[in-house]
Amino acid sequence: MNWSVIERYLPLYEKATLLTLEIGWLGVFLSIALGLLVAMIVHYRVPVLRQIAKVYIELFRNTPLLIQLFFIYFGLPKVGISFSPEVCGVMGLGLLGGSYMAETFRSGIEAVDKIQYETALSLGMSKTQVMFHVVLPQAVTYSTPAFVANIIFLLKETSVFSAISLMDLMFTAKDLIGLYYKTAECLTMLVVFYLLILLPVSIIGSIVERRLSYASFGD
Repeated sequence: MNWSVIERYLPLYEKATLLTLEIGWLGVFLSIALGLLVAMIVHYRVPVLRQIAKVYIELFRNTPLLIQLFFIYFGLPKVGISFSPEVCGVMGLGLLGGSYMAETFRSGIEAVDKIQYETALSLGMSKTQVMFHVVLPQAVTYSTPAFVANIIFLLKETSVFSAISLMDLMFTAKDLIGLYYKTAECLTMLVVFYLLILLPVSIIGSIVERRLSYASFGD
């Protein structure tokens, strides 16, 4: 292991990490918003939109992110729609994550006892108030383990962004290996930087899950 090589390449990995984090978290936030919207459509059985939502969930949950990125980045320009690699990365991650988040939110909503919904309505609350003030807080609590797992999964999926010429961590590692053949050093740094991205999410998620469990939130 040549430590001088690691020291020389460190700034490149730091720059790639910032790009990976930026696109990864933007994709995560998009997936949360999209997943909540789709979960609401499925839960309330909105005509037509519910069928579209189910097709969307099955389509994106059962196809690889790499293929989805190829379709967005290489396919859409054929019909006159083009985006930058960064936007394609956020869109691809958001659409993939939205399908997983939708099922996570839906299962959490369905886990809330119906008597709470009925009781809140009997107290004069509107359906919207019941959903956002009674049901959703408990649904998020029930879904915390799956929610954290989805975030970690999405951040790991950023490793395929190199296929659309994004200078992320994977692209940087492959580029340096191809140029200088320092495989051990480049792969070691790749592992270390992904751990720096993902371990805090895993640790924080575990802490939040334990605290909610001790508080018996939603019970």
